Amino acid sequence: MQDLSSNDAIELAAQLRPAILRLNRLLRRETQAFDVSPLMVMLLSAIDKEPGIGVNDLANRENMRAATMSNHVKQLEAAGYIQRDQTLHADRRRVGLAVTPQGRKLVADVRKRRTDWLAGRIAKLEPDSRAALGAAVEALRRLGE
Repeated sequence: MQDLSSNDAIELAAQLRPAILRLNRLLRRETQAFDVSPLMVMLLSAIDKEPGIGVNDLANRENMRAATMSNHVKQLEAAGYIQRDQTLHADRRRVGLAVTPQGRKLVADVRKRRTDWLAGRIAKLEPDSRAALGAAVEALRRLGE
């Protein structure tokens, strides 16, 4: 039998989940203007956080098959967003990945567009709703850990 706090958590989760999913979907749509997929932007961010990561390690981190990741990496490389560099990987026999300046600019532009979109939506809220969002940021951040 669940206690009251468990029931409250379930009810809150049931309300938060669709709201978070909808916001995520809307934010991901903002990527379309750049003619790249949200997945490509996510992969660029992941590579930029860990320069020198290999394709297999990146696939494991993102829960993808290595062959699928290899195809995505080839697309990013062909677009000039990443480069392969043998000197970046700790094991010199392996090739590491690094984001190019063009790739960093793309990620920065996408982040700015998404932030601007979200800021515009937040600005339309009543002051009390904006304050409630501000108060919830840290709790939401902890949920994502």
